[in-house]
Amino acid sequence: MKADIHPKVFKATFRCNCGFEAQIFSAKGEQVQVEICSQCHPFFTGKQKFIDTAGRIDRFNKKYAKFQADGK
Repeated sequence: MKADIHPKVFKATFRCNCGFEAQIFSAKGEQVQVEICSQCHPFFTGKQKFIDTAGRIDRFNKKYAKFQADGK
């Protein structure tokens, strides 16, 4: 392994805007501030909102209906 090519690793404090805080190892410094984490992200908390995919599919079909009718 080559010497002096690896970044310095710090024991950092990870802080989220929601208030969650943890101790991690990081090459970014001793303080790591993020806007969203797994404690407050809707995907991980189960509060995820699903968008209306049926409406998007209908708009797509209307837009390209003329191509389907021609058979091309």
